[in-house]
Amino acid sequence: MSDLGAGLLQVGILLVALAVVWKPLGDYMARVFTSEKHFAVERGMYRLFRVKPDSEQRWPVYAMGVLGFSFVSVVLLYLLQRLQSVLPLSFGRGSVEPGMAFNTAASFVANTNWQSYVPEQVLGDTVQMAGLTVQNFLSAGVGLAVAIALVRGFVRRRTDRLGNFWVDLTRGTVRILLPMAAIFAIVLIALGVTQSLKSGVDTANGTLPLAPTASQETIKNLGTNGGGIFNANAAHPFENPNAWTDLIEIFLLLVIPVALTRTFGTLVGNRKQGYVLVSVMGALWAGVLAVTWWAETHPNGPAALLAGASMEGKEQRFGISASSLFATSTTGTSTGAVNSMHDSYSGLGGGAPLLNMLLGEVAPGGVGTGLYGILVVAIIAMFLAGLMVGRTPEFLGKKLGRREVTAAAISILAMPTLVLVGTGAALLLPDTMSALGNDGPHGLSEVLYAYTSTANNNGSAFAGITVTSNWFQSTLGVAMLLGRFIPILATLCLAGSLAQQKKVPETAGTLPTTGPLFGSLLAGTIVLVAALTFIPALALGPIAEALA
Repeated sequence: MSDLGAGLLQVGILLVALAVVWKPLGDYMARVFTSEKHFAVERGMYRLFRVKPDSEQRWPVYAMGVLGFSFVSVVLLYLLQRLQSVLPLSFGRGSVEPGMAFNTAASFVANTNWQSYVPEQVLGDTVQMAGLTVQNFLSAGVGLAVAIALVRGFVRRRTDRLGNFWVDLTRGTVRILLPMAAIFAIVLIALGVTQSLKSGVDTANGTLPLAPTASQETIKNLGTNGGGIFNANAAHPFENPNAWTDLIEIFLLLVIPVALTRTFGTLVGNRKQGYVLVSVMGALWAGVLAVTWWAETHPNGPAALLAGASMEGKEQRFGISASSLFATSTTGTSTGAVNSMHDSYSGLGGGAPLLNMLLGEVAPGGVGTGLYGILVVAIIAMFLAGLMVGRTPEFLGKKLGRREVTAAAISILAMPTLVLVGTGAALLLPDTMSALGNDGPHGLSEVLYAYTSTANNNGSAFAGITVTSNWFQSTLGVAMLLGRFIPILATLCLAGSLAQQKKVPETAGTLPTTGPLFGSLLAGTIVLVAALTFIPALALGPIAEALA
């Protein structure tokens, strides 16, 4: 079968699988966050940590729970790395140096999983399992909790309560992420992904590193985290041995963010709302996939033109189609896992995944972050629509006043600010050029991609840039934390403001939000915000390279 035929078949199977689970998984997640019953294991955890599960919190208290929990997580993960030399299963790998330990702790707690090290050489199994894998679950659980809090803001009336962060975090982890990760870890092991506590296996050609791969591979994709247990990430045959594991891992990237649109429609009592969101997400995802795929099969470089395609940096087992599908899905879900090197893509082919992140990680976005991200943009879209017709905007029966629009604006402006300021500051440093694998437009793209990936909590890299200097370790770590928690705080403030309102009845002047008109407005707003913000930077980087 040709690469085109195989790619189309893979896309078809993927879409069918997502369509099959969309309704049952989405409705199940809605029941998880509305149930009044607590599992026995959950009650034990609440007693251990002195949580009152039936009490609810105002948005500042909910936000303090998110920040406090995340701060403690950063400290514990940092200490775990610094103390690695005295931990079991460290295989003689010493303590992680401070800058790298901070960057890694910030990265995994912020659901970014940016890695500035070679995992199989730097980290032992204890840090991998007790540190990184645990945060893969918990950071995804935090994203789920924030998304559900925002949905409650739309649903509730005349209240200042958004639920209980500790209950939402526990339920998302125990009832959704853990069982799904366990099932798919077994599936991946059956299909050839390794799972071992040995440091490696000796062969005639040297020692091959081993690790508890399947357990981390599953949750890194399911939780839209992305950090590889091996340096080659999903291009490594121990992480991704064949076409079926490749397809399953792409499915895991997308399944929860896509199904959350159904959860949203179910919770707000109008499932057509979920249809609109998933349609917009799907259209943006398909558009970026088409551009990436076309660009990589129609290269413009002399060597690639002679070869008939651009295969540099792509895993030969998967080819252009599967590489393009993985690249589009991973940059659209704030995951960062890769089965090919984006740095080796053509100017346009590498620019499309970059643009996918610059859209705000909403196509379909990460676990929880994609849903609350696109809802924040929906508020901006309704505000723009209100300006055009000269009336106070409203969305899902809630008025969008100054406080709501301000919170939404802060949420969507945080990422562009971090990306452009970080990129500009890095390019002013004389040492930056020595860290780049290329000069000219491609070198600019490498720096722009690094700050885009970290500020968007994606974690993938162009791979041509060395980020082990103190400058990059610290600034990229700060970008990850601010890119994660500024939008979360703004979103929770927005949720609290919405929950305090009464529901406004629909009138003849109310813009329907369940049809193609609103879907087009929402998609247009996403593209317009990204275009107005980033076109100048893209013109100097990937666009200039594509036109060269």
